Amino acid sequence: MSNTRQAFTLLGINESYQMGLFQILAAILHLGNVEIKDRDADSCIIPPNNGHLTAFCELMGVTYQDMSHWLCHRKLKTATETYIKTTPKIQAVNSRDALAKHIYAKLFNWIVDHVNQALHSTVKQHSFIGVLDIYGFETFEINSFEQFCINYANEKLQQQFNMHVFKLEQEEYMKEQIPWTLIDFYDNQPCINLIESKMGILDLLDEECKMPKGSDDSWAQKLYNTHLKTCALFEKPRMSNRAFIIQHFADKVEYQCEGFLEKNKDTVNEEQINVLKASKFDLLVELFRDEEKATTPTGPTTGKRMLSVRPDKGRPNQASKEHKKTVGLQFRNSLHLLMETLNATTPHYVRCIKPNDYKHAFTFDPKRAVQQLRACGVLETIRISAAGFPSRWTYQEFFSRYRVLMKQKDVLADRKLTCKNVLEQLVQDPDKYQFGKTKIFFRAGQVAYLEKLRADKLRAACIRIQKTIRCWLARKKYLRMKNASITIQRYVRGHQARRLAKFLRRTRAAIIIQKYQRMYVERTRFRRKKAAALAMQCILRAYMARQNYNRLLREHKTVLIQKMVRGWLARQWYKRTLQAIVYLQCCVRRMRAKRELKKLKIEARSVEHYKKLNIGMENKIMQLQRRVDEQNKENRTISERLTSLESSHTVETERLKKEVGRLRTAEDEAKANANKVTSLLEELARLRQELATTQKDKKVIEDWAEKYRDEMEQMVAELKEQNGLLKNEKEDLNRLIQEQSQQMTEKMQRALQEETQQLENDLNEERSRYQNLLTEHLRLEERYDDLKESISVAVPKPGHRRTDSTHSSNESESTYMSEFAESEEGSRAGEDMTRGGDMSTFLKMQKRVTELEQEKHSLQNELDRREEQFQRARARDDEEHKKARSAELEYESLKRQELESENKKLKHNLNEMRQLLSGNAGANTSAPGSPAYKVLLDQLNASNEELEVRKDEVLILRSQLVSHKEAMQHKETMTEPMSHPEDLRKMKDAGEMTQAYLGLKDTNRSPRFLRKPLEVNELVNRLRSPAPDYHKLNEDGELWLVYEGLKETNRLLESQLQMQRRSHDNEVEVLRGELQSMKEENNRQQQLLAQNLQLPPEARIEASLQHEITRLTNENLEMLNTDDPGKIRLYRINVLKRMIDLMEQLEKQDKTVRKLKKQLKVFAKKIGELEVGQVENVSPGQTVDEPIRPVNIPRREKDFQGMLEYKKEDELKLVKNLILELKPRGVAVNLIPGLPAYILFMCLRHADYVNDDQRVRSLLTCTINSIKKILKKRGDDFETVSFWLSNTCRFLHCLKQYSGDEQFMKHNSTKQNEHCLSNFDLAEYRQVLSDLAIQIYQQLIKCMENILQPMIVSGMLEHETIQGVSGVKPTGLRKRTSSIADEGTYTLDSILRQLNSFHSTMCQHGTDPELIKQVVKQQFYIIGAVTLNNLLLRKDMCSWSKGMQIRYNVSQLEEWLREKNLMNCGAKETLEPLIQAAQLLQVKKKTDEDAEAICSMCNALTTAQIVKVLNLYTPLNEFEERVSVTFIRTIQTRLRDRMESPQLLMDTKMIYPVTFPFNPSSLALETIQIPTSLNLSFLTRV
Repeated sequence: MSNTRQAFTLLGINESYQMGLFQILAAILHLGNVEIKDRDADSCIIPPNNGHLTAFCELMGVTYQDMSHWLCHRKLKTATETYIKTTPKIQAVNSRDALAKHIYAKLFNWIVDHVNQALHSTVKQHSFIGVLDIYGFETFEINSFEQFCINYANEKLQQQFNMHVFKLEQEEYMKEQIPWTLIDFYDNQPCINLIESKMGILDLLDEECKMPKGSDDSWAQKLYNTHLKTCALFEKPRMSNRAFIIQHFADKVEYQCEGFLEKNKDTVNEEQINVLKASKFDLLVELFRDEEKATTPTGPTTGKRMLSVRPDKGRPNQASKEHKKTVGLQFRNSLHLLMETLNATTPHYVRCIKPNDYKHAFTFDPKRAVQQLRACGVLETIRISAAGFPSRWTYQEFFSRYRVLMKQKDVLADRKLTCKNVLEQLVQDPDKYQFGKTKIFFRAGQVAYLEKLRADKLRAACIRIQKTIRCWLARKKYLRMKNASITIQRYVRGHQARRLAKFLRRTRAAIIIQKYQRMYVERTRFRRKKAAALAMQCILRAYMARQNYNRLLREHKTVLIQKMVRGWLARQWYKRTLQAIVYLQCCVRRMRAKRELKKLKIEARSVEHYKKLNIGMENKIMQLQRRVDEQNKENRTISERLTSLESSHTVETERLKKEVGRLRTAEDEAKANANKVTSLLEELARLRQELATTQKDKKVIEDWAEKYRDEMEQMVAELKEQNGLLKNEKEDLNRLIQEQSQQMTEKMQRALQEETQQLENDLNEERSRYQNLLTEHLRLEERYDDLKESISVAVPKPGHRRTDSTHSSNESESTYMSEFAESEEGSRAGEDMTRGGDMSTFLKMQKRVTELEQEKHSLQNELDRREEQFQRARARDDEEHKKARSAELEYESLKRQELESENKKLKHNLNEMRQLLSGNAGANTSAPGSPAYKVLLDQLNASNEELEVRKDEVLILRSQLVSHKEAMQHKETMTEPMSHPEDLRKMKDAGEMTQAYLGLKDTNRSPRFLRKPLEVNELVNRLRSPAPDYHKLNEDGELWLVYEGLKETNRLLESQLQMQRRSHDNEVEVLRGELQSMKEENNRQQQLLAQNLQLPPEARIEASLQHEITRLTNENLEMLNTDDPGKIRLYRINVLKRMIDLMEQLEKQDKTVRKLKKQLKVFAKKIGELEVGQVENVSPGQTVDEPIRPVNIPRREKDFQGMLEYKKEDELKLVKNLILELKPRGVAVNLIPGLPAYILFMCLRHADYVNDDQRVRSLLTCTINSIKKILKKRGDDFETVSFWLSNTCRFLHCLKQYSGDEQFMKHNSTKQNEHCLSNFDLAEYRQVLSDLAIQIYQQLIKCMENILQPMIVSGMLEHETIQGVSGVKPTGLRKRTSSIADEGTYTLDSILRQLNSFHSTMCQHGTDPELIKQVVKQQFYIIGAVTLNNLLLRKDMCSWSKGMQIRYNVSQLEEWLREKNLMNCGAKETLEPLIQAAQLLQVKKKTDEDAEAICSMCNALTTAQIVKVLNLYTPLNEFEERVSVTFIRTIQTRLRDRMESPQLLMDTKMIYPVTFPFNPSSLALETIQIPTSLNLSFLTRV
């Protein structure tokens, strides 16, 4: 059982499915044990509380009452009514057994499908190896339908064996042109025709099964009437009318007809299947759901799966026909498919012969064995082999095998000629072999003869090698023994000589020792006596002197001991007091530090923590500076104390010296006073004696003083050494404090990072769970719809209906009928029965759907809460940018004011010209039609044109500034969450802030840095504020580390500011150059315009076109002359931008033309009034020929609000043109990205504007359903899926951006904020759109996976990117890629081109960059997982050279990521298992150090994967070797403690959770133009 479960796990079947399999098998066993008893002749009953049936119902999740009822009853349907009829016991038992077989068949098919799916490879299969195990020929005392089918299959297989062994053998001889006499063999085709031909046994059996009252006896009579006289192989037994005999290939077999019809039908009751479908067991429902899918003739519509479909009259379902097939017909069809497979392959046969029928050991039945050999056709095979050439070799194989029998001169360049010459020498009889075109054929026994010659040759060579080696070994042994004996003799003789010399030396030494010993004893005795006399004298003389000296010494030492003890006691008391105080301080500070740490941990989870750290940073810097000063003062105090201690020690030494002198003086005075009493003679003698004594004492005292001085110096040295040790301890403590503070800081940072990572992982898990629940919810919705559909199908409606044809449950008893013939009561009864059977299931499913929706809402709320936290944190960071943004707006306003001032000047000039025109209107020189008047009118038009050009320039500059500002602001918010004011607060002192301020002065031209000087002054004032309380500083030194870190941070910020200043200067220079070029271009255009104005209108158009053609031609020629692809790509981008600019300019020029026309109309009106005045002033003799111009009333231009109005009846037309019939390719190339989303949102805005909730709901619902419909219709098209994923995300962003929420309105302009929705809150629809986007994203991933799957294995593993590295295949393996055509293979370039196609398509559709990164990450995961799975399943790919190929291919993929700027999207990390597997193929695999390196390197691979790669590793040449079993066991031992999944293969179906970050659009809705190609003329801009 453990091996079976381990095999299931390796094949991808998890624990829950395994337990479900065992549960179903146990239920089948219980079902077979259910006992059914007779109640009467036509009915049966199951005893109540049957244990086996109860266990079956509990295991399968069905009700006991339903199952026991339908095991003993069946439903009969007539034209008008439906009956429930009891069944006899025999039919009930057959129905029970049929149900068990059906469940087991479904379970078996499910296991086979999952095994095939796990072992399926994306590589195209060109060949396979199959194993077919069949029953042998069966004949028993009673043979029934089972033996008939088995013998029928044996007949077909025997025919195939005959065709292969006999016929193909002879064809082989004829193909090789070998002379051969054809042999006749037995053909069993007549027996097969008797069974399977038209009107054969199976055909008659199926016909009898279709008869309403068919029986076994009637079928037997049909067989007798049809085949008894016409077929010699069919016989009738003498004593029986219910049996028949068939002459098979092996023997005659008598079959009993009883039970043939019932076994051939094998019906399953439909109501029993319905009971199983209503089970609560998910795996059982999944088994029968596959059956429902198989019976549905059409695909699902509008996302709903139908349980049944009503066919047209007279056309039954094809699946129903398939299921109505009898067992015999199904067996025959399956056998035909098997024969087709065998005929298409190269079969090899293994014949198993039973020695006896009783399974006894060492018992052989010769007759039974011969019977089996004859039945299997082995005797025929032996006969052909004996008559022909059973053994055959190709020329190359023969040459390689028997090369040892050839001499060097016999080997020729032609292998065929070489083999002929050798065979003529070795085999004298030419009839024993034949030469074919490509092979050599041998008679029986010739190959054994050649093998004997080869073995003899090899044996002789081995004997010769052994003889030579044994001779060499014996000689080596003899030489070693000879050298050993000579060496032993030499050492023995030397040893004897050394012993003789040693004996002589010892004898002479003994005599000398005796002489000196006797002399030493005598001299010792004399010296001992002399020393005793001297010692007695010395002791007596020295006793008195020592007594006096000891007394003085004790007094002095007593004083010193008292002094030292008192000082030591005082110091001990001081140290204990100091330690107690320090311990109390440490406890208090530790308690405060713990509280502070707890607060910091709480605050570290929020973004406010960083702001609080930065708020008091100046105070902390001052406190740290004050702390440094205090430490310096303490150091100076300690050094002063050490100096004072040294001086005190010096004073004490001098005092001791003076004391010694005073003692000497006192001693002299005492001696002088004592000697005055004696006489002069005695005094003289005594003085002499004292003089000698004094000299001795003086010497002793001097020695004592010198010794004391040495002791003092040693003590001073020790004190200095202790002082140095104290200094070192102080330095060590300071260093330890710094290290501890650094460790604490790193620990806190690491803990913060781990907490952040944990939160991110939790968020990803919640997203993954939510998306999985979303998928499950969709599945349950489909199932819910199916149940509703089944309920609706049960309700009678006009038309034709049929019974459920899922199973062949007594189809002959139910017929099709028309519902027009049903009565009302019958319809109500049918409806009540259907509702009664499905209502409980419907209520349970509805309850489950409600629970899932509640869980979905709770998870969505949790997800919104966490995203809200992130948005709130980002909002705090964005608040800092508002100041810079306001400065930018001020700068824009100044620029706008400057441009408006220029416009005012132009207007002033225009007014002056108008006044001049009106002032000179009455003069004859300025009369209308005169040359001067025309000149003035032309000047007036030119001034108007110049004014409009200036206005357009103002608008263009303003739009460019706004777009540039938003792009820079969005980039800064993505890359720099800390604003510059917060960075400036981290400056360490006023000097550095001044330098930063000087660096910022040059950048103040940019609108982004207009308010920086005020904040710098504010920081300086804050730094000059009074210092905080120093007792609140942390004593562990972590603030010093913070101080150093802030210094480094400030330097980094200063360098970044300088870099930004330089980049800004470069941008300014580039813009100045562009401005200068634009000015030159403008001057040139003005000159050209002046030239064109002098030409007629037709010539003006031609000249302008000619000029534009010339300019474009010159630019194209310049780009063709360059070879830089980057420049060409940049040129294309510029051309595209220029096209867009030209389109915008065209629209603006249209507006300008309309305005100019209005102004011309106004001027024409004024001129007409002037003409009227002049006509009144003309004399009667004058005439006026100029016509009076008509005056038009100008219409004021309307300002659009970014909305589109449509009628209610045009809604379906809008969805059809914009969604269902839209081609993504044309939209992506010719229109702006996301245009359908913008149009839909503008229509939605108008519905919100008019406060029409019905229209809002209808538009959103219709849009979502239409997107689902187009994705279902064209879900395999990558461009379609990518296009609607981009538009769905853009529509979702628009709903957020214009929702009115503050968190989504930060990047909006004032005009965009005015366009926000005012009446409806569409938060719920945002969630629905988000779910739809997730569904589209998963469909996009599946579409990409289907495209990439055929390419991955061929491009990543099989194709040789580096030619020549893996040219040598491992020995013993077939070249698997040799059968694959080179034209159909994929390379790494194919994969890269496909990835480029995916990326370019998504970029053209305007997909969000973050979403593109997630798609690329999923792509690379699929590539890595599929490649690694195939590497783990293919032995020919596990080699050193293949590891090099894989690493090169991975490097190419990383280069592609680097080229697309996608290295930070996480795609590289998904390839880590594949990279480590390639490294594992290339590293050394011998020693324990190699095992340790492999364990530390392969952290992304599981233990099963590492061991699998090591087992599959195959060397390509003699320089490599296989991995030893000991090394693999060492790896397993070292990796035993890993907590990981035992699954071998990676899950290629895993999809990472997707997120849709908010990406606002800077495009103004009122500027969007609807192209005419979309056919949306019914929309009206509002």
